[in-house]
Amino acid sequence: MQLTQEWDKIFPQSNQVVHQKVTFKNRYGITLAADFYLPKNSDGKKLPAIAVSGPYGAVKEQASGLYAQTLAERGYATVAFDPSYTGESGGEPRNLSSPEINTEDFSAAVDFLGLQDNIDRNLIGVVGICGFGGMALNAAAADKRIKAVVTTSMYEMSRVMAKGYFDSMTKEERSEALAQMSEQRWEDAANGEPTPAPQGLPSELNGDEPEFVANYFDFYKTARGFHPRSVNSNGRWTATTALSFMNMPLLTYIDEIAPRPILLIAGENAHSKYFTDDAYNAAAEPKEKLIFDGMVHVDLYDQLDKIPFDKIDSFFADNLQ
Repeated sequence: MQLTQEWDKIFPQSNQVVHQKVTFKNRYGITLAADFYLPKNSDGKKLPAIAVSGPYGAVKEQASGLYAQTLAERGYATVAFDPSYTGESGGEPRNLSSPEINTEDFSAAVDFLGLQDNIDRNLIGVVGICGFGGMALNAAAADKRIKAVVTTSMYEMSRVMAKGYFDSMTKEERSEALAQMSEQRWEDAANGEPTPAPQGLPSELNGDEPEFVANYFDFYKTARGFHPRSVNSNGRWTATTALSFMNMPLLTYIDEIAPRPILLIAGENAHSKYFTDDAYNAAAEPKEKLIFDGMVHVDLYDQLDKIPFDKIDSFFADNLQ
């Protein structure tokens, strides 16, 4: 595995942390590539730790790395990882996602953190951004080593793929989508490789796109957030990616995260806000929801003046001790 050693992230490198490229394997034998951040002058200390991933279709050089580096500046050991099949992580075919394997990726990051001599393995939390918010919650439901969970701009990918936005997909539309992907499998099997989805984000805007598509474009397709290894910036998912998500709901056991705490954060004007609202309603106490006036979904990706790092820090400080 060849890992880029140059600093090729969308955010500047901090002089307050020590950064290292690392790899570790998940339970399926897939090698994950990650950035490991430590606060400077932390030698000899047993640190609390946080694993970060997301958004869905992004890489660690984008939002998750920004979160990880910023939290390391505040005293945590952090790891931002590329999910299986994407970025610098292993897994074939490329540009594939899975509710099970991407949930497992969080637990693999917990494995890695808990084996480090300078980390207190009893004080590990996770942050999931966008679609990896749902994965983070799903991981915490099963993995009791995760002591606290934060999500920002959360998506429940299994729900949106299975039911459409705002659950607008009819049973007939769902059946047709599954039939198309089932037939696609014959073509992929005959070709010996998966077919890319018909389209990803557009290469340019024509002005009649939904607002959230324009917001995604503004992040992934411009200098603000573009990264060549990001599926959303420079690629497409496989055409059959949705199959497993449509059949495996992620948040079935969200209430079993309790008594470990959850903090759910979203923007008031985010098209995805209803995922956060419904996850909060389904979760058991202790739980907290923060909705920020005027913000859209992607504001919580990279806007340092909008991401509530003080609140995230205090949440982990209270619950990783």
